[in-house]
Amino acid sequence: MTSVHTSARTPTRGKPSDAPARPIAWAMLSRALSVPLILGLVCFLPAVIAAQPGSGVRDTAYWLQLVLTCYAGARLATMILSTRRRLLQGVFWMFVYIAMGVAPFAQVVIGQTPTPMVGPRQDLVTAIAMVLVGCAAYDLGALLASRRPLRRRAPSARGSGGGKPALAHPLRLRLLVLLAFAASAFYMLKLGGPAVFFSSRQEINETVAASGVVTEGSNVGSAFVKGFGQVPALLALLFYTRRLATSHRARRTPSTVLVWVALAALNLVVNNPISNARYWFLTVLMAFVFTAFPSSAAFYRTVLATGVVGALVVFPYADRFRYEEGGQRPVQSASVFEPLVTKDYDQMVMFANTISWVDTRGHTYGRQLTGSALFFVPRAVWSGKPEDTGVRVGQWMGLRMTNLSAPLWTEFWVDLGPAGMVGGMALIGYAAARTDRRYALAVTRAGPGSGSVLAIAAPLIAGYTFILLRGPLLQAVGKLAIAALCLVLITTFREQRAARRR
Repeated sequence: MTSVHTSARTPTRGKPSDAPARPIAWAMLSRALSVPLILGLVCFLPAVIAAQPGSGVRDTAYWLQLVLTCYAGARLATMILSTRRRLLQGVFWMFVYIAMGVAPFAQVVIGQTPTPMVGPRQDLVTAIAMVLVGCAAYDLGALLASRRPLRRRAPSARGSGGGKPALAHPLRLRLLVLLAFAASAFYMLKLGGPAVFFSSRQEINETVAASGVVTEGSNVGSAFVKGFGQVPALLALLFYTRRLATSHRARRTPSTVLVWVALAALNLVVNNPISNARYWFLTVLMAFVFTAFPSSAAFYRTVLATGVVGALVVFPYADRFRYEEGGQRPVQSASVFEPLVTKDYDQMVMFANTISWVDTRGHTYGRQLTGSALFFVPRAVWSGKPEDTGVRVGQWMGLRMTNLSAPLWTEFWVDLGPAGMVGGMALIGYAAARTDRRYALAVTRAGPGSGSVLAIAAPLIAGYTFILLRGPLLQAVGKLAIAALCLVLITTFREQRAARRR
């Protein structure tokens, strides 16, 4: 026994004794490099924005927005420095810091907003205060989740009274691959072939409108064609990516590698950044990188840190493929912060406009959320089906372009008022924290293996969080529902030997 034990610990090749030190060194290096960025998140960047020239008034809205920016920056810093990978919570605070903190603060300082504010200034004060309260409720929900112990998953289904992990059934996963190729091929044929996917989003939308899948007043048909053309392909790629990332045997199996290559090529067509919305491509990118590198804490921190820089510098200019060459909006920027007040970040001002709209029309008491939940019902069947919250508010404002955001806070506010918004955000914080803890267990130690459904679902939801938080929900729930349906159909709770191959 002694000789076996000793030989197991004796290095035989290279310098395996240095292996444990390498991830520790990378983690320490990552934390050391994060310190200046964290100081920048909470102190430096807000101070630089506050020093910008502009016509903004330093009133209650200004100070509340500054508090919200610093609060979100501190919470994002906590996520970056966390020893555990809090995937959903990290993405939530990244969105809040950029879209509800830095960008609106720049708008308040400069005195310019992407969308006009039609109500009184007090509605903006209320919106900022409610976002701040909603963030505190989210934190409270996450805190309550951390106090509740997780039920330990049994390592084996035999003789176990504990919960069994959700795994991808091998045969059903192969069927998902076939569905991905078939649905994506149908999607490409409907749009006239793969070439159109490398033109522009404008041409894609025009082709979809001319394909016959869109009926007057309803986009359900086009949503299903696009959803099934994109989501199964992405899910299949994620499962095979995790298999290659966690299984030595899979990497030595030519058939598995070839399927992964084919799925990667398919996604380069249907999920590329040229013909898709930036938020959707961001979902694809984040889901892929967190699936390919599931257990690297340093990589997780790097993604959050660089994500802030990318959102400030790259994201506002990433819509150059939205229009045809002659119809692209010219880039005019006299200040590095000008894109934050002239382009995409209208979430806070739209919350203020929504408050004004509710003050004149009243709360809808669940109608808007019901319409989002029943997104699949055509308007020909449900004549009174609610429109997107952003669209309704935009029409009330008298705008011609009604593709406006409706952040999650506003969806709760419209239907349920302040109390419902606080309760809804607390529930989301609780669910996110519980999911993060289970995901951390799924991707570390000897978990459920390469077929873990949670190890795929959590990165996908994390990436899709940007879309859910930006809103409107009616536009966002379609692809999420298709992803949930695919995951349910391939999930099994029986222990599969293939799931544990290494």
